[in-house]
Amino acid sequence: PEETVTSSFASFIHAVRPEHLSKTVRHRSKRMILDSIGVGLVGSTTHVFDIALQYCRLYSSVAVSSVYGKPGVKLSPTLAAFTNGVATHSMDFDDTWHPATHPSGAVLPALLAASQMLPPSTKPNGMDFLLAFNVGLEVQGRLMHFSTEAHNIPKRFHPPSVVGTLGSAAATAKLLSLSAAQCAHALGIAASLAGAPMANAATQAKPLHIGNATRLGFEAALLAARGMEANPLILDDIPGCSGFSAFYSVYQPKPLSTPSDHHEFLLEKQDIAFKRFPAHLGMHWVVDAALSVRNLFINYAGSFSPSLIRTIVLKIPVSKYINRPFPSSEHQARHSFQFNACAALLDGEVGLSSFAESSIHRQELRELLDKVVVEHPEDNVANFDKMYGEVALLLHSGDVLTGKCDTFYGHWRKPLSKESLLKKFRSNAAHVLPEEKIETIITMVNNLENLSDSSQL
Repeated sequence: PEETVTSSFASFIHAVRPEHLSKTVRHRSKRMILDSIGVGLVGSTTHVFDIALQYCRLYSSVAVSSVYGKPGVKLSPTLAAFTNGVATHSMDFDDTWHPATHPSGAVLPALLAASQMLPPSTKPNGMDFLLAFNVGLEVQGRLMHFSTEAHNIPKRFHPPSVVGTLGSAAATAKLLSLSAAQCAHALGIAASLAGAPMANAATQAKPLHIGNATRLGFEAALLAARGMEANPLILDDIPGCSGFSAFYSVYQPKPLSTPSDHHEFLLEKQDIAFKRFPAHLGMHWVVDAALSVRNLFINYAGSFSPSLIRTIVLKIPVSKYINRPFPSSEHQARHSFQFNACAALLDGEVGLSSFAESSIHRQELRELLDKVVVEHPEDNVANFDKMYGEVALLLHSGDVLTGKCDTFYGHWRKPLSKESLLKKFRSNAAHVLPEEKIETIITMVNNLENLSDSSQL
């Protein structure tokens, strides 16, 4: 039969081998795995995680898969994936790619749970695990490139709920060694389980998008393994009958070539962004710009004195769901240009404690928020590869101080150093794990290629 876009993806998932992973891809993906575990561990301390865990414990029967931050607690594999996915995105602290999505959180929890689910005789080794993880990333990245709409900050569907669900299905199908036909059906089933609206951003429901993506993709692979079938053209552009194209207004799919001697993964060409603090990625531009202008202000006035400021001008891209003048909850604050700029100005940093209720409702912070004016320059587009953040302080004296950031530290153009990534992981993991276990995880991920049983992770 003639090859289709869908069959080409299925063939790739089935045929790709560990030797196709370059040194760069292995290095970058291990950084992602380590960061995602750390983010999940600190995320297990949140209220929304507790809600998800309480729900899942009502229905868990075959309890074999571990839960972030809860020693001794196990759930059924798909519910463990769901719960850990919620933890990963509970603080909006997880990695971000371009086109915009959160790739690791939609894949890693499913693979961790599946590794524990499999019987001892079929446990995947570390290299199998690393390959499956990269298959999940590759499928997400390729799908995102099918639409120019996906390159910009989203307006309709939250991307990880769409491409992440298929990425989880692909990764789990690879780990479970499904046939090419089963891989195609897993993608088709996952497409029927995908999608969440952007209106739930900045609410407790948003972490469910990642939890559902990793869980439902996992379930799609399990259903395909048991013989369930779906549309074999789900990724193709079929006039008059939407498949995956239903999620995008512009959709131009391309086949994914089956790897022969060499395959260049998208991660080879496009590195990932790691967040230094737990908030929407767009906030990192305005925070770095605010910290820059804060230093200028201190040099100017000797200290940071809000009373000298008449107006704070933010020059940011148009994106309605992250333009929040007066956030009233931690989730709204994580999605507010205004809040993050003012918190950085007031405190000289943004971190976990910045989003505590006591911090959000400080009188001095509210007074700064009252001074904020937002502008949307035409050249500042809502695109994580092109946008910038600018913070200008208009002083009562008539002087103007300006800070601008077009590439924050942690962006794929300015990656976190090894030291910074390890510092973030250790800080996150220390909320729930003792030091010796933290160091064991670091060593295990660094040597993942040599791990004989990936369920040890």
